[in-house]
Amino acid sequence: MSESVSPKRVALAATLDVVAVVAFVVIGRRNHHEGEAVAGVVRVATPFLIGLAVGWVVARAWKAPTSTTTGMVIWPSTVVVGMLLRHFAFNDGTALAFIIVATIFTGLLLVGWRALYR
Repeated sequence: MSESVSPKRVALAATLDVVAVVAFVVIGRRNHHEGEAVAGVVRVATPFLIGLAVGWVVARAWKAPTSTTTGMVIWPSTVVVGMLLRHFAFNDGTALAFIIVATIFTGLLLVGWRALYR
């Protein structure tokens, strides 16, 4: 199915993806009583936002930004690249429970908004 892609749709999709990742971080920090200070949110969100950008490139998301198929590519890229960067570049924890929660939550958000959009 061909999708009419306007720059506004691409910008909307990118914005919703960034909001999804930041929401994941803010909710997680709040649940762990780490606060919502901007610096802390940015520090935790950065590896996942980089993973999101990688996912956009891998999926060529600008071609079908609201497609659930696009979301299904962006989602694991966000988690895998984010966790690898978090562990190796940012020296932060990647406990199994965190990986599981991050995978589920980001999947619900990154694929979920696209499913609702459709």
